[in-house]
Amino acid sequence: MHAGSSVLADPKAAGWRARVGRRLVFLMGALLVVGFGAGVAAAPNAKAQGQNYVIATDTTFAPFEFQDKNGNFVGIDMDLIRDIAKDQGFTVDIRPLGFDAALQAVQANQVDGVIAGMSITDERKKVFDFSDPYFESGVQMAVLDTNEDIKSYADLRGKRVAVKNGTEGAAFAESIKDKYGFSTVYFADSASMFDEVRTGNSQAVFEDYPVLQYGIAQGNGFKTVTKKEAGASYGFAVNKGRNAELLQKFNAGLKHLKQSGRYDEILDTYLGKGASTADNSFFGLLKSTFPILMEGLKMTVILTVVSIAIALVLGTIFGLFRVSRAVWLRAVGTTYVDIFRGTPLLVQAFFIYFGIPSALGFQMSALTAGIITLSLNAGAYMTEIVRGGIQSVDKGQMEAARSLGIGYLPTMRRVILPQAIRTMIPSYINQFVITLKDTSILSVIGIAELTQTGRIIIARNFQSFNMWLIIGIIYFIVIMALTKLSDRLERRLVK
Repeated sequence: MHAGSSVLADPKAAGWRARVGRRLVFLMGALLVVGFGAGVAAAPNAKAQGQNYVIATDTTFAPFEFQDKNGNFVGIDMDLIRDIAKDQGFTVDIRPLGFDAALQAVQANQVDGVIAGMSITDERKKVFDFSDPYFESGVQMAVLDTNEDIKSYADLRGKRVAVKNGTEGAAFAESIKDKYGFSTVYFADSASMFDEVRTGNSQAVFEDYPVLQYGIAQGNGFKTVTKKEAGASYGFAVNKGRNAELLQKFNAGLKHLKQSGRYDEILDTYLGKGASTADNSFFGLLKSTFPILMEGLKMTVILTVVSIAIALVLGTIFGLFRVSRAVWLRAVGTTYVDIFRGTPLLVQAFFIYFGIPSALGFQMSALTAGIITLSLNAGAYMTEIVRGGIQSVDKGQMEAARSLGIGYLPTMRRVILPQAIRTMIPSYINQFVITLKDTSILSVIGIAELTQTGRIIIARNFQSFNMWLIIGIIYFIVIMALTKLSDRLERRLVK
């Protein structure tokens, strides 16, 4: 057979296609089995045992839920749910997902309930079943403690106010902004909201009064300038029509805690403290947060290494598809690349973690969903790297090998790929670095990688500048090490 003949007419090529097809099916099946198996292992097992519930919470809502210096999730909500569980004879598995992701996890039945300083509203009652109220909240306005110009709502005219997504403070600000002539800007967490005012882009914040009081006690540089407005009540929630037994247990346990005085002890623990005496200098923060940051970095590295390893396999398979002479193989490769390069990684993470399990009726762990998301996304870019590397090799190499009677697959494996790999190495390392940085997006599904770990720490101490500087330095060191490794490996291959 001469070099210009179709691959479809070559028995060896046909055999290669069949083997590659079988391997692809096996690989995709293995990914689904791993995802399903890990998801089931991490799924709520309350129905099986009747004594353990998976509870979602926010990650950055001190004093209701936050991470202490030892990496433990503490706060009013955390103490309440654990004490109620102890009182009622069940156990809880806390999943710190962030507020928005926590609500989606409940609706997707990925978790059994959510406790996250969640206001009980008529709109939410259409979607969730709520417990008896466990905290009566309220809203206050705060400005920088150096601001002497804003002392009332009337002083906000023509100015901008920072609020947090889905909070009572945001709802109150929206209800009065037309009357007092100010605009609002939304943020995902309290720390970012406070930073917005520190930069001067906004002049005030509206926040639940316990959060404000806790932040001021921690030395965040703000002061309240209005009285507490009457607010809604906080409640524990489950998906509509599900986990009624858990809701009953929560209500019974809450009643017992109030009768015993334990409820008041929990509130005093977090709302009765004075200002923090922690060392919030750069080196003080580095020393106190280093172990937790290393745990976050460990998760970042695990996500990156595992995902890139899988992406390399996917990229090689679909890259070969992309340069195949078979139209249907090229179509498969192109479709895969277009889908995962044409949609944001954030959307892919939500779809894989929330959408697929909800549609198919099973649970998947956040780690499994994160690895699958990163692998499929990076694999699409690896596919193009492989395609470009193969096409960079002179076509005469393939023609010469085929004219000697060497099959397509052996030629690709022994002649083309060894030459292509040399040109692919820098792009591989670059994709490794990109994937490492992309792990930060997975914080939206509750994975505590390095960036999310930093957000959680900032929610406790409100030291944004120093913490982001420390995290930036850690990323810089890791990425520079990878870059140097890439340069050294490239030099060795060229020799």
